[in-house]
Amino acid sequence: MNDPIIQFDHFSFQYDAQAEPTLRDITLSIRKGKKILICGPSGCGKSTLAHCINGLIPFSYDGACSGSLRIDGRESRELGIFAISRTVGTVLQDTSAQFVGLTVAEDIAFALENDCVGEPELHDRVAKTAALVGVEGRLSHAPGELSGGQKQRVSLAGILVDDVDVLLFDEPLANLDPATGKAAVELIDEIGRQTGAAVIIIEHRLEDVLHRHIDRVVLMGEGRILADVSPDELLASTLLAENGIREPLYITALKYAGVTITADMHPDNIGHLALSEADKTAVRDWFRRVPPAPKREETPVQLEAKNIRFSYRNGHEALHDLSLAVREGEISAIVGTNGAGKTTFCKLLCGFETQQEGTLLFSGEDMAALSIKERAESIGYVMQDPNQMISQTMIYDEVALGLRTRKVPEDEIRPRVEEALKVCGLWPFRNWPVSALSFGQKKRVTIAAILVLQPKVILLDEPTAGQDYRHYTEIMEFLLDLNRRGITVLMVTHDMHLMLEYARRAIVFSDGQLIADAPCAEILTDGEIIRRASLKETSLYALAQRCGIEDGRAFVSRFIDYEREVARA
Repeated sequence: MNDPIIQFDHFSFQYDAQAEPTLRDITLSIRKGKKILICGPSGCGKSTLAHCINGLIPFSYDGACSGSLRIDGRESRELGIFAISRTVGTVLQDTSAQFVGLTVAEDIAFALENDCVGEPELHDRVAKTAALVGVEGRLSHAPGELSGGQKQRVSLAGILVDDVDVLLFDEPLANLDPATGKAAVELIDEIGRQTGAAVIIIEHRLEDVLHRHIDRVVLMGEGRILADVSPDELLASTLLAENGIREPLYITALKYAGVTITADMHPDNIGHLALSEADKTAVRDWFRRVPPAPKREETPVQLEAKNIRFSYRNGHEALHDLSLAVREGEISAIVGTNGAGKTTFCKLLCGFETQQEGTLLFSGEDMAALSIKERAESIGYVMQDPNQMISQTMIYDEVALGLRTRKVPEDEIRPRVEEALKVCGLWPFRNWPVSALSFGQKKRVTIAAILVLQPKVILLDEPTAGQDYRHYTEIMEFLLDLNRRGITVLMVTHDMHLMLEYARRAIVFSDGQLIADAPCAEILTDGEIIRRASLKETSLYALAQRCGIEDGRAFVSRFIDYEREVARA
């Protein structure tokens, strides 16, 4: 009999520092061999639920539990965190924080060394586990030499080597480019089937996770389980929209065309979605009814890079002969594979690094003589890792810091800070310490700290990583509002939804070079560019093909324009 490996029974948890419970009356069973997706808006309790499963609650975070949580048949509170780790292996959102070894081999071997496994067996198990996740050729590499996808594979190997029964993934796609994210979903699926472990995935990017079969989706809201159903049942309901979760783009397009989504259509994956001839006709008719958007007038060039070359001290050439121009008032996305040079380019613009060759111009003026502080008067930069930006203890003080540094009067600071906090969904936490926030909430703090300064250009490195759809939309709509006032927005992103929804053009990097600069629909329907830059073809293009629309690129463009001009109006 396949008894649950994880069993919550009317379980609740309240942190000592909180006035209300974070988890309320959770009843949930998870069996080995099953793959579960846990989703919900930020602050709904997903991370707390994960901490209960892997033993951080109650053994690292203080609080009061009620009800029952059994792990492999035993009450979790009777086990230690070490005992739980033998059953539950966790791959963190920030995989860099999980490394303990100086090489890949040492990191994978860490659990075995703690178990005093003999050297011959240790080497054998490390080699087999490395091969299982596809890093057997990198055992001598240092963690810092790995890409984001490779780091995730090593983290996974570090828990698989101990033969755990539960694999817990906390936002595994947040820091990966689209192609690597797709490969990660495939790897997780393959590992789950080979090991027979229970697989639990916590993730906002629903469509990406559904690239492979999911047995159940657990939807959470305000600390409770709102639904525990199959993906097909969830996508046929209104629960996603009601709870701030982004549904797959092809589902949205079908709804615009008037198609009713039902569970028996198997809507969880565009590849096996059952569409009737009437459904296909409805999509074609919608495509014909929606006119193409008029072309926008070109504005003057604001930022320009000419023949930029930059190499790091270790000799790695991050940018080679890079030339591009950004016009005033644009919203553009910089996309490409991990390590392609996107973040390096942003650092050059801000003055954090200096190119060896080439010229950077702002409104026609060479920026070479400008200091970091002088560049910051016009260019605001939100880094990918919020911990690299935060310096204050309290949230309000962090957001106000830039204004105070510029000697803005306090009576002017307060309304500007409060507006930024509200827009970024941080108003309820305005008097909290930053240390009490999740990774995604810290990200919103750093965005608020830059938005409050009202720069002419905003550079955002992965602005929506770790954000649910509601906060994602609030942040982007605020950026749109700033853009309408003439502020230029440049986003480095791996999120193809974000790129399609908000960017007018995509600047595509690969191996330190610019390989494409075109409208987003053109980029995500070009197979060669997608391959070279580790992107992913949009499901809208696949839907167009399924419905017999020859010009799939035009279908994608009209969907984007309709979303911008009609659906959000």
